[in-house]
Parts: sequence; C-alpha cells; structure tokens
Amino acid sequence: MATRAALFDIDGTLVDTNHLHVTTWWEAFHQAGHTVRMSAIHRAVGLGSGDLIAHLLGDERDRDQDAEIIAAHTTLYGTYFDRLPAFDGAGDLLRSLADRGWRIVLATSAEEAELTALRRAIDADDVITGTVGGQSVAEGKPAPDPVHRALDLAGVPAERAVFVGDTVWDMEAASRAGVRAVALLSGGIPRAALESTGAREVYEDAIDLLAQLDTSLFAELEEH
Repeated sequence: MATRAALFDIDGTLVDTNHLHVTTWWEAFHQAGHTVRMSAIHRAVGLGSGDLIAHLLGDERDRDQDAEIIAAHTTLYGTYFDRLPAFDGAGDLLRSLADRGWRIVLATSAEEAELTALRRAIDADDVITGTVGGQSVAEGKPAPDPVHRALDLAGVPAERAVFVGDTVWDMEAASRAGVRAVALLSGGIPRAALESTGAREVYEDAIDLLAQLDTSLFAELEEH
C-alpha cells in the first residue's frame, strides 16, 4: 500500500489553461458590464468561481450577477474542452511518482464537466487514485479544505504528502494544511510570490520537476 501522497493542482500545473481562463473570465465580466484588468484576473485564477468574482469585484458588487457571470465563463471556457493542452511531461510525472510508490490525488476548483476534460488532457487516469473538485468541499483554496480532502482520499497524514501547484492559493492551502508545497512557474506566477506564500521548492514546469525528482522534496520524503 502506498504510504506517501503526491497531491496536484491541475490548471497551470498539469494543463496549460491559465490564460484560457483569463480570456474567458475577462469576456464573462465584459458581458456583464464590468471592465477587469487581465493581470488581475490572472492573479485570481485558482480560486473557485464565486471567490474569484468576490476577489475581483468586491463585496459591494451586485451579487445577483454572480450566477450570470459564472454561467458565461462556463460556456466560453467549455468551447475549449476538446483541445485543452497538457504540459509536456505532465502524465509522465504522475506515472513516475506512482512507480516510486506515491499515491496520486488531484485537487482543483474545477467542476465536474471541466474536470473530466482536464483529466482527458492529462491522460493518466491509470495512476490517479482520486480527485477533489470544486463541488467536493465547502471552501476552496486558499482554505485548506481541498488539501485535507485530498489527504483523506489518499489515506495519508499531512507529513507524508507533497502538494504541487502553480498559484499563491495553492501554496497557502497546502501550508495551512501542514503539507509541503512545491511550486511550478508554468502558470505564470512569479517565483517570489510563490515562495512568500509557502513554496519549499520551485521548478519551471512539470518536465523540469520530473527531471529533478531524485533531488527534490519527493526524494527527501522517500528517505524517511
């Protein structure tokens, strides 16, 4: 039985979708009469839909528009479901970790239909133990709930897990759950921001982490 868990975010970590989210959220806001800077949207990617809207529009917004904005984003982003691009090495990274005895669990804010498309893009279902989606927890990242749920699915304690993500929300959620955090720069968030919110190690992307597994936090934990 696996005694260690590798927990992964998906968007921006395993699949190259952050900028698709930026564009489709921008258009959804535009359709609702809001002008939101793309740079601000980019920094908010990784939050659940409701939290992202609250983060960008504030508590004084017309909350009656939230459902309309979310529906627009869902429709716009859904047009890409059949061509979401996994990062080079993403599936190989998951399989390599599984071969080393790690139990793989994905933790994301994506809902069911989007999650299905993302898993299809990664093409590694044979080694994925379970998935935590946006509908699985009461609070999304940066709350620790998704990480706690992923640990439950993996059946391991926090000290026997590593979380890999690409946003500050990922790093904060992992840190608050007591899980070692590894960051990838593939989502476009600066190294300093990731390190300041809890990243113990930072790699360029999935293929870079794959190449350096033997000297990474994963190897460190394998020795104990």
